[in-house]
Order: sequence, then structure tokens, then C-alpha cells
Amino acid sequence: MAEPTFLQAVPILVYHRFADRAVDSMSIRRSLFAAHLETIHRLGAQVIPLSDWVAYRRGELKQLPARALVLTVDDGHLSQYQVMAPLLQEASQRTGAAWPITLFIYPSAISKASYAMSWAQLRELSRQPGFSLQSHSYWHPNFVQERRRLDPAAFDRFARQQLQRSRGVLQDKLGTAVTQLAWPFGLSDAGLHALAEELGYHAAFGLSNRAATLQSPQFDAPRYLTLDSVSERALAVWLKQAFQASQIDQEKPT
Repeated sequence: MAEPTFLQAVPILVYHRFADRAVDSMSIRRSLFAAHLETIHRLGAQVIPLSDWVAYRRGELKQLPARALVLTVDDGHLSQYQVMAPLLQEASQRTGAAWPITLFIYPSAISKASYAMSWAQLRELSRQPGFSLQSHSYWHPNFVQERRRLDPAAFDRFARQQLQRSRGVLQDKLGTAVTQLAWPFGLSDAGLHALAEELGYHAAFGLSNRAATLQSPQFDAPRYLTLDSVSERALAVWLKQAFQASQIDQEKPT
């Protein structure tokens, strides 16, 4: 009889902004985010670094922990420093281990826009256990629209600049390796995937509300867009479905 195969379905959650009340479509209430963290803990999820999933997808890790889950956050909003990081630290203290998280940053806003973190704040976060800072392009363009607007040569120059400049600035300012990319608005295409790989990124991430597996596109891996409309119960359903899918796959013959 064939050996069972274990193809893990890993939910990768993405958050954006945090506030006492949901002030826009991408924000989540402080209280609800805290409830999400409690739900993750209650369900026995193992929060792993995004880099571990990337290594798994690239064949460099054979297996991840059971009930593996990844936390990410996009844009570099100031509320990530003021609200998210303290709540995540509290959750880590309760469980006795740091909960890793990946922040996808577009550098053009940092230390410039009033809504964004400063480089000093990002450096502070980067020194905390479990925090990884990665690329979200340089100024968060809609690549699909830009491809329609520009001729092929101009678009290639534009896209290269967005991906290279972001990576270079983040590495220079923070002294950290940048090998992961989140597509702005979750939008990309096959040409952009090939470009990201050519430029040295190991993986890239979109938005499609399903768990990531070995079959997921390496340069358009899915993430769950986690908004204020996602209750604790809805989050629990997402996570349970992913964990159950992993168990079912484990029982399938090769």
C-alpha cells in the first residue's frame, strides 16, 4: 500500500490598519484583532514565519508544524506600530513564545506620509523577535492598470524600478534580507511573476481567500484578506477548514 502524503493547507492572514473603530474598509477594530489572536491560540494554531512556508513551497522544508498559520500585514501603517505590535506582544507573552509576523512595506511613504511609520519605528520592530520586513513594491501601484497604460518597454522599466528600488531601500535602511513580495492590491500577472523571480525574490503573495499549499503559485500565493467584517467565528471557520484539509490530504494515497 502506498505511503500517505501530507500536503499541508496553511492559512496566511493579511491585515492592514488597526483602530478603536473600523474607520475605513481596510481597518480592523483593536478589540476584534485581539479576539482574532485569542481564536488562533484557542484553536491550537502554530504561528510560523512566512519564510518557513516559502522554504516549504520551494522544497527546502519537507514539512511544517501541524496547524501551521502565518500572519502578515501590509503597507507600513502607523497603527501597526501603535496598536498591532503591542497586542501581538501580549499574545506572545501569554503563550510564552514570540508570534512571528511579516510586514510588507512600500518605502515611499515611510517617514513621509502622516499615516505611515517612520524608519526609526520600523527599525525598532525589525529588532523584535519574529518580525520580518519585506517588500510591497516602492509606492504601491496598480500593476495591472500600469501595464494597460504603458507600452511594453516602459512597463518593464517601471515594474523593475518598483521591485528593485523597494528591495534596495528596505535592505539599506533596515539591514535585512528582502526576498518576499506582496503585490499591491493583490494584483499581478504571469509576466510580473517571472520578473519577481528574475530579480531575486523567492516568493510573492496575492489575495484570494484560500489556504496556501504546495500547489499554490509560488509568485502569487494566496492570503486571506482579514477585515473588520471577519468575526472571530468566521476566522475560526477559515482556520478549521484549512486544518481539516491538511488532515484529509494526509490520508490520501500517493
